[in-house]
Amino acid sequence: MKSKANERIRAAAKEKGVKLWQIADALGVNDGNFSRKLRHELPPDETAKILALIDEIAKGVKQ
Repeated sequence: MKSKANERIRAAAKEKGVKLWQIADALGVNDGNFSRKLRHELPPDETAKILALIDEIAKGVKQ
């Protein structure tokens, strides 16, 4: 079975209870556009930025 693109982002978001729409909102993009963007593997620097953003959102959600 083929793995989904950006599996690290999807797994981190799920593990920390962060929804994709929350990430999109923090990035200032439409959630549909963000979901489409995740269909293709992102560059490492953009992946790192989004993973850091997931951590920030998770901290805010759990406070």
